[in-house]
Amino acid sequence: MKRSALIAAGALLLGLVTAGQAHAAEHPPGCARVTQIGKTGHVGDHGQTWASVKQFKGCGKNWAYVYTWTETHNAGAPYTPKLLSIEQWAHKDAREPYGHPGLVKGKYRQKELWSTGTDTLNDCTSAYVEWYSGAMTYAARTDIRC
Repeated sequence: MKRSALIAAGALLLGLVTAGQAHAAEHPPGCARVTQIGKTGHVGDHGQTWASVKQFKGCGKNWAYVYTWTETHNAGAPYTPKLLSIEQWAHKDAREPYGHPGLVKGKYRQKELWSTGTDTLNDCTSAYVEWYSGAMTYAARTDIRC
């Protein structure tokens, strides 16, 4: 009987630990199937990472996505994903983007945010985020994909 009580207690504890974990959204609103393109960019400083930004393609469009990590969110950190967009580049080695289609603004402590879909699949693009920590604004982007 002790063994079954121990197993039940372990199962309950496991349920409590996994039930509180949030997972990133699998797709943007209105598009059920997307594929990540390029490398993930990270928001952070001094060896800490607080959020990630990714670029996706799907439904004939490009999408930018920012996800604030669960540990950061659950710690009660003051943050805002100020803006998120797809960046358009003239070529892979360009110094600056020439456009920011799909631009959206986030809300205070909004854990995840998708840009609007953009008609930029034939352009060089990256995903870009400005993430405000309550004290500073950090910018991050994915690599440029052509």
